Amino acid sequence: MDPVGKVTVNRFRTIATRGDTPVLALAMLTGLLVAFIIAGFETLTDTILLAEVERWPLWQIMIAPGLGLLAAGLILRYLGRNSSSGTSDEFIRAFHERNPRLPFRDLPAKLLAGVVTIGMGGALGLEGPSIYAGATVGLSVRDRFSNWLRREDVRVLLTAGAAAGVAAVFKAPATGVLFALEAPYRDDVNRRALLPSLLAAATSYVTYINLIGHDAAVPFLDDPHFRLGADSSQMWFTADDLNAMFSGVGTSDMLGALIIGVGAGLGGRSMAWLVRWAKTQSKSIDFLPRVLAGGVVLALLALWSDLMFDAPLSIGPGQAAMAWVVRPDNGLGLIALLFGIRLAATIVTLSAGGVGGLFIPLAVQGVILGQFTGQILGADRPGLYPTLGLAAFLGAGYKAPIAAVMFVAESTGGSFVVPALIAAAVSQVVAGKSSVADHQHSTRLGHLERRFTLPITSALTTDVMTVPPDATTSEFVYLHVLGRRERSVPVVDGGHYLGMISLSDLSEVDRSLWDETPVSGLVRADLPAARPSWSLRDAIVAMEGAHVDVLAVVDDEQGFIGVIYENDILKLDEILEETGG
Repeated sequence: MDPVGKVTVNRFRTIATRGDTPVLALAMLTGLLVAFIIAGFETLTDTILLAEVERWPLWQIMIAPGLGLLAAGLILRYLGRNSSSGTSDEFIRAFHERNPRLPFRDLPAKLLAGVVTIGMGGALGLEGPSIYAGATVGLSVRDRFSNWLRREDVRVLLTAGAAAGVAAVFKAPATGVLFALEAPYRDDVNRRALLPSLLAAATSYVTYINLIGHDAAVPFLDDPHFRLGADSSQMWFTADDLNAMFSGVGTSDMLGALIIGVGAGLGGRSMAWLVRWAKTQSKSIDFLPRVLAGGVVLALLALWSDLMFDAPLSIGPGQAAMAWVVRPDNGLGLIALLFGIRLAATIVTLSAGGVGGLFIPLAVQGVILGQFTGQILGADRPGLYPTLGLAAFLGAGYKAPIAAVMFVAESTGGSFVVPALIAAAVSQVVAGKSSVADHQHSTRLGHLERRFTLPITSALTTDVMTVPPDATTSEFVYLHVLGRRERSVPVVDGGHYLGMISLSDLSEVDRSLWDETPVSGLVRADLPAARPSWSLRDAIVAMEGAHVDVLAVVDDEQGFIGVIYENDILKLDEILEETGG
C-alpha cells in the first residue's frame, strides 16, 4: 500500500476507535441481529405453534402444555448440555459477574425450549428468551470485536442487547431501554449503558416492525375492536368508549390508582415469593416427576378455565385472558377466579422447568386486578383501571417502575401516565425489596465498594512467620519487631490459632522481664479472626471495630490459615485499578 493509502487507513482507524464510536456502532449492529432472531422466534412460537394449538380440540389443548414441558426439558438436557431454564435471570446474573459470559452455542437450545414451552401453551412470556437472546448476541458481538473496545464495554453491549430484545418483542423501544437499565438493580439503574441501549433498541424496533408488523403485546391497548372470537357480538369497545378512555383523568381516578397500587404491591410481593418457590422446585425435583405433575395440573387448569370461561384461558402468555377480562359484562367472581387460574398456571409452568419470561404474566395479573378494582369502584372509564393495574403489578414484580409506566405511555400514546405513576410508586413502597428476578443487586456500587465485595482470599497472605506461645517476649521483639518490622504477629500452637501479640502489648511488661515472660502471657485472644468465606468488606468492618490493621484468618476449627493486612487491601485496589479489574 502506498504511503498516502496508509495514512488514510490510519486516519479512519483513529476515527473509528475514538471514544464511544465503536460501542455505539456495535450496539446498532446488535439491535439489527437481535431483531432478526426475535422475529423468527416469535413467528415460530406465537404465529405458528400457539395459533395451531388454540385450534385443537379441548382434550389436545389440555395435554399440550405437558408435552411442551417434556420437550423443553429434553432440549435443555441434550441439545443445551444441561442448561438451566433461566432466561432473563441469566442476563442479570451475567451483568453482575466480573467476566460476563453467555455462550452463544447455548442460545439455540434456549430459544427452542422457549418455543415448545410457550407455543404448546405454557403460561410464560416471550420476553424471557428474547432478553436472553439479546444479551447473548451483545456479548458475542463484543467478543468478536474486542480489539476495538474497552474492557468496561462488555456490560454496555450486554445491556444494549437485552434492551433490543425487549424493544422487539413488545414493539416498545423506550420500554426496552428502561427495562434493561432497571432490571439489574432493585433501587438503581445502569446509566452508563443508556446511549448504546437507545441505539440498539431503536434499531431492533424499526427492523422488527418491518419484519413482523406492529401488533401490540397487550391487545386492548392497541385495538379498540379486539375480539376474543370471530363473532362481532364479542366486540367490547365502541368509538365513544375509546374517546372516554383517552380523555382527562379526574381526582377519583387518582384515588383508584392509589388503591390499585396497594393491591398490586401486595400481589407483586406474593408473586415474587411464589416465583422463588417455583424456581427452587424446578431445581430440586427430579425431571420426570416434575414434568408429569406440572402437565397434569396444567391440563386440569385448562379444563377448568374452559368450563368457566368457554375458552382455555390458562394457556399461553395471557393475551386471550386480558382480552376476556376487560369486557364490561364479566362478574367479579369470574374475574377473581381468572386471577387465581392464571397465577397458578404461571407458577406451575415455572416450577416444572418451563422456559419463558414473567413480564407478560405479571402484566396479565395486573390487568385482571385492575379490572376487578375498577368494577368494585364502579368506574366508568373503559381501559383505565386495567392499564393502571398493568403498570403497578409489573413494576412491583420486577422492581422496574419506570419501565412499567413507559410501557403504558408507549402503548396508550401518553394517556393515563399520571395515575400510572401514582399506582406504580405506591406498589413499589408496598412490595418492598421483593422481586421475581434473581441476582438483582440493591444499588450500583462505586469503585471501592466493588473491590470490597471481593473474597478475603484475594488479599490473603499465607506465607506468615508465627510465634509459638512458649517463646519469650525478647524473642518476639528481636525476631519479629526489630528483625522483620512486624508490629502484630499471630500466636500459633501446632497449627491451632491462639490469638495475636502486638508491640503495644509490651507496655504491660517491664523491660527486665522480657527474657522470662512467655508470649502466652500477653496474647490477645479477644481479637476477631476472619473466615475464608468473608469478603474484604467484612474484614475492614472487623478491623475498624477492633482498632487493628491485621486479622488472622482461620477455619471453623481455629486452624491457622494466614493473615490479611489493611495495607494489602489498599494495594490490591491499586493493582486492580491499573489492570482494569
